[in-house]
Amino acid sequence: MGRKRIGRLLAQVAAVAVLAGTAVAPAAAAEVAGPVDIRAAVAGVPGLRVVEEKPAAPGFRFFVLALRQPADHHHPERGDFEQRLTLLHRGTDRPTVLFTSGYTVSGSQARSEPAELLDGNQVSTEQRFFGTSRPEPADWSELDIWQAAADHHHVVEALRQVYRAPWISTGGSKGGMATVYHRRFFPQDVAGSVAYSAPNNVDDREDSAYLDFLRTVGTPECRGALEAAQRALLERREALVARYRAWADARGDGFGLVGGADRAFEIAVLRAPFMFWQGRGQAACPAVPAPDASDDALYGWLSDVAQLPVYADSVANQFVPYFYQLGTQLGYFPVETDHLSDLLRHPGATEPRSFVPRDVPLRYRPQAMRDVDRWVRTDGERLMFVNGGADPSVAEPFRLGRGSHDSYVFQVPGGTHSVRISQLPSPEATSASATLRRWAGV
Repeated sequence: MGRKRIGRLLAQVAAVAVLAGTAVAPAAAAEVAGPVDIRAAVAGVPGLRVVEEKPAAPGFRFFVLALRQPADHHHPERGDFEQRLTLLHRGTDRPTVLFTSGYTVSGSQARSEPAELLDGNQVSTEQRFFGTSRPEPADWSELDIWQAAADHHHVVEALRQVYRAPWISTGGSKGGMATVYHRRFFPQDVAGSVAYSAPNNVDDREDSAYLDFLRTVGTPECRGALEAAQRALLERREALVARYRAWADARGDGFGLVGGADRAFEIAVLRAPFMFWQGRGQAACPAVPAPDASDDALYGWLSDVAQLPVYADSVANQFVPYFYQLGTQLGYFPVETDHLSDLLRHPGATEPRSFVPRDVPLRYRPQAMRDVDRWVRTDGERLMFVNGGADPSVAEPFRLGRGSHDSYVFQVPGGTHSVRISQLPSPEATSASATLRRWAGV
């Protein structure tokens, strides 16, 4: 499976989507400002290595970088690893946007929306333990939100030697969460932050907001169609699981991590409504197959909506760090099961434990999300949250409080998980864009 395909699957396995960017357009009669040899300037940063430079559109230069990071920022003497980054250089006189997807770093030269609006540079980061950015041997206790925030702090400190104009941080979904966590621990690193579609699961023991959202989003007819499709899929489990298993066998793949094809299939069926509303919304309701649809139609719909390939070992093993984070600090959303209770075989299958090897300890620490939520409401400054009104991922959103300063929450009416500032109603889009430019000094 190619890297681009895996990248798309990632957005589904996590039930969250990466902040959408757009391709870099050639700059009209623009020159890259700054040092004559930007490559030499970047390569001269201590601990930073230029892996390669790739062709870029006129007015830009694009580098793949590796930055030496401590495996444990509390104890740098205990070893290190290289964190993979990419740099889309526009000019040292321009603002710089720190972008994270929260997973592996993409090789794409697409710019995030803040980088577009600011016509700035973009430094994209790979989250620790994802892709090639993993200490060896891996000590899972070193994967937490503070260590990742310290990684981002080091990125800013290192590259600010070259890019001295204001920095803005941004990310979507899990990347948006990572953006907020970075600000919580290193609030002065950047001039402002834009978090798109960022969940805020403050109390993982009380998740009724997610279920309530899914019980009311869209029309009753659409919600009913989704439930009927789920039942039809489970009623035809034997034939459809056999097809699923045959698909994996043909690829030399398997389902060892999640515990078998039948269990993986049930997980996908249970998560389908959440992922439907997150990624598609009301407009896609006519495409939900009827209970008497063919096996081909039901299987194809489930594979498309719930992304069946992500539960196979070749993909699922790459996202163990994500589910480890869910099971230790971030928390996870629940799924509705009452209407399917007579058809289910695997209690608790959708929990993060299903996606983390049994020899990796998984102990949830509730204080982490409470601390971040408290900071946003009491001390958060120059924060912008952009959410979709029909996105179940933000059924528990970040909320501002009396202590939040120069911070804003915007909602795209009917928006799904891939919202942008440009989708806001015109007055709000104008206000949000102006605020971002003000933060960046543009």
